[in-house]
Amino acid sequence: MNKDIIQGKWTQLKGQMQARWGDLTDDVFDVSEGNSEYLAGKLQERYGWDRARAEREVDDFAKTLH
Repeated sequence: MNKDIIQGKWTQLKGQMQARWGDLTDDVFDVSEGNSEYLAGKLQERYGWDRARAEREVDDFAKTLH
């Protein structure tokens, strides 16, 4: 699933992401609105992951949506 589709289905996907990354707030998801770079940055900040790990988490989530 590409980033355009993620942005288009953001409201539906938000609940799935909240279940996966429960430490992120609704505000983070609302502000990111499908922006994978912003989301990866927030994952990095909240969980203490390096940039590559955070981006991999977002990519892995996107792969589960097919």
